Amino acid sequence: QVQLVESGGGLVQAGGSLRLSCAASGRTIGNYAMAWFRQAPGNEREFVAAISYSGISTSYADSVKGRFTASRDNAKNTVYLQMNSLKPEDTAVYYCAARAVVRSTIPSEYDYWGQGTQVTVSS
Repeated sequence: QVQLVESGGGLVQAGGSLRLSCAASGRTIGNYAMAWFRQAPGNEREFVAAISYSGISTSYADSVKGRFTASRDNAKNTVYLQMNSLKPEDTAVYYCAARAVVRSTIPSEYDYWGQGTQVTVSS
């Protein structure tokens, strides 16, 4: 079992930055692809970013490309999401998720989820 705990969310003005962290426990995540998803009220959970188990490869939703950066520190069993140039439409609960080996953009293909952290961007 992998337990995931997100942190770093909060309230920020448009144009600002936040860095989310996702700390894993229970198992080392060195063999897991990790991803970030978000869900706004009334919306389905949507893919934001994913990073390969090695950290070499990343992928992003078009809506965040060039603004968000996913990274990981396997020695610390932690993944990060650096969010810059935030927009009000980025407001959502952000979740990290883990999946054995291969990245995916599909939420149902992830095995482990955190409880989420709220990000609110004011205009």
